Amino acid sequence: MPPTRVSEAAKPAVGGAPNRCCPFCSAIVNSALPFCPQCGGRLHNDPAPPPTPTLTCDSCGKPVRANDQFCPRCGARRAAAAPPSPPAGGTAVFSARATQSGPKLALLGDSGQIAQHFTLGAGEGIVGRVDGEIRFPDDVFMSPVHAQFAMRDGQLYVRDLGSRNGTWVFLDAPQKLVDGDSILVGSQILRFKRLGYPGPNPPEADATRRLGSLLPHGDIAVLQQLRADGSARDALHLSPGRTVFLGRDKGDWVFPYDQTMSGSHAEIRNEDMDFVLLDAGSRNGVAVSVRGERLVRVGQRVLMGDQILRLENM
Repeated sequence: MPPTRVSEAAKPAVGGAPNRCCPFCSAIVNSALPFCPQCGGRLHNDPAPPPTPTLTCDSCGKPVRANDQFCPRCGARRAAAAPPSPPAGGTAVFSARATQSGPKLALLGDSGQIAQHFTLGAGEGIVGRVDGEIRFPDDVFMSPVHAQFAMRDGQLYVRDLGSRNGTWVFLDAPQKLVDGDSILVGSQILRFKRLGYPGPNPPEADATRRLGSLLPHGDIAVLQQLRADGSARDALHLSPGRTVFLGRDKGDWVFPYDQTMSGSHAEIRNEDMDFVLLDAGSRNGVAVSVRGERLVRVGQRVLMGDQILRLENM
């Protein structure tokens, strides 16, 4: 009698594991393999993932994804669209408008590293906690509608939109101070106020009188340290010919309790009857509040709420 032929399925597989028939292509495969080497089908009896519900556009009926705010086919806004989720590692929410070509901004982390990049679509965008193309819903220090970026004549400007905590631009060059400017040095907010130019001595101040100090000269401006409620606490008077330094432990006005301030942080230099603010090589920089609109140059940082944005390129 001819020898009995043993079926391929009954042969022992390499390593002792039995063979089995692929449920997809009927090929004889090793049952220890997770996938069929012929068709790629999964061999283990893992539970199948639940089917993904099919979503369609209310206007054109074409398939859309759950997070789509607009239909990719007809462009109609989806009425039941889920709000976009914040990107991993950050709290910012960017709309579709902020992904087009335009000036590129970087969101900086606590140690100065770049956490996210995004581009201002059409060269403009509103930043806020609730509304705008760029939103920070978890930032309690940011106003619902905080500030606006806008391009004009090839340059980018930022305008504060009446926010509670203001919009601040960090200096990259000396800046002349004007009456009412607010300055951020470390965690201190200082207000610059003009007092007027020193006038002539009163008639009773004749040459024989010794009451009063002869130096320094008459004060023409003052820096006021502001509390959280906006009231003034301490003050430093400024006079012609006098340059003052601010810092944590060095200078004419020191703030030893402010650990965010450098030892020697900022300088206010007198130039004739004007006063010019300079960063003295501080670690965290010196910023001035935005009144009206302000030019932002490439490399400059802007503080809004608890977020720092840096203009990367145009």
